[in-house]
Amino acid sequence: MSKSSVISGFYKLTPKERLDIVKDFASLTDDEANLVGQSCALTLDVANHMVENVIGVFPEPLGIGANFLINGKDYLIPMATEEPSVIAAASYAAKIIREGGGFHTSSTAPVMIGQIQVVKLKDANKAKAQVLAIKDAILKKANDQDSALIHFGGGAKDLDARVINTTMGEMLIVELYVDCRDAMGANAVNTMVEACSPLIEQTTGGRVCLRILSNLATKRLVRATCTVPKEAVGGADVVEGIAYASAFAAADPYRAATHNKGALNGIIATVLATGNDHRAIEAGAHAYAAINGQYTSFSQWTQNAKGDLEGSIELPMAVGLIGGAVRIHPIAKVCMKILGVKSSTELGEVLAAVGLAQNFAALRALSSEGIQRGHMSLHARNVALAAGAPTELVEVIAERMAKERVINVNRAIEILTELRNSKC
Repeated sequence: MSKSSVISGFYKLTPKERLDIVKDFASLTDDEANLVGQSCALTLDVANHMVENVIGVFPEPLGIGANFLINGKDYLIPMATEEPSVIAAASYAAKIIREGGGFHTSSTAPVMIGQIQVVKLKDANKAKAQVLAIKDAILKKANDQDSALIHFGGGAKDLDARVINTTMGEMLIVELYVDCRDAMGANAVNTMVEACSPLIEQTTGGRVCLRILSNLATKRLVRATCTVPKEAVGGADVVEGIAYASAFAAADPYRAATHNKGALNGIIATVLATGNDHRAIEAGAHAYAAINGQYTSFSQWTQNAKGDLEGSIELPMAVGLIGGAVRIHPIAKVCMKILGVKSSTELGEVLAAVGLAQNFAALRALSSEGIQRGHMSLHARNVALAAGAPTELVEVIAERMAKERVINVNRAIEILTELRNSKC
């Protein structure tokens, strides 16, 4: 029997009660559940082997995005973020989008691009032709570097070359296209382009400088779409408002930056929870948004003939199930089990759906009650904590500040003092 990601009153439960529900949903062991429930499961010893100059660890809040229905399958989404309202907004958006059938996703093959920069060429176009003429030899050299990847159906599949003009003259950029299967692929691609460089130098008579993976993974795209009934959104005016907001972001880079950041709020939180490289995802997403010469939005919202809202998102998504911190960080491993994804492409598609949900939540708030209403209520909790409120008084102080619409540390201290004096 399939399990539903719709959990009534999930936000009202204690952390322990929520963890028990997630434990059952994802079939976590007692040890895995206990690990997640710790304040910091990443030990100093493990951290010391992950990065350099370690002095400690820095925990982030880990929450669960509920209500997600993607391609007919229910998901609970682990999200690590310090920003209030992100998880609540994603969960609420997923619940609304579920009324229209949930999210539908697709993706291209997990192909990454490795670049080899060739300089000091007498004739760059001739060098390009020379490289393309020995394509098979270059691909063989690349694939000789990783027999395991070849065994699983991956490896270098193709290459291309292009001449670019720069401030230091013409350069030939040879691009190797590598199917990385369930890995993000940086190590495999970098090893391959380094191995191929001597052959390219010998063939062209030029000098190879950089040989490195590109984080603009235009051959590794994910897409998500959804249709939301106008009644579920809040009516025709809200649908129209979201469509107008989307058109604004498509045409104006200043708005597009914030529009895209809204989508990335959810994506990066999940990427971080799973131990993937969030910096690569953000770099690739923003570069993709500007690939045609002007920065624009990577999601779109329109009103269809029935008056319902239709949304879509497309962006590069270089994530993996193996390598890096994914198999080392203890919490990342549990988060992967909670997600239950079986391939890097499935993970990428889930992330696209999370991004579309987060984007929808922001636009709906902007187009109806305003972004501050919900966000500031949650922000008030952080302010209360910063003012030194004990945990049992945080909600009381936050609620009063939100009601007064005066949310700052000084006001929190005043309320805290009042509450303490009233108990004397």
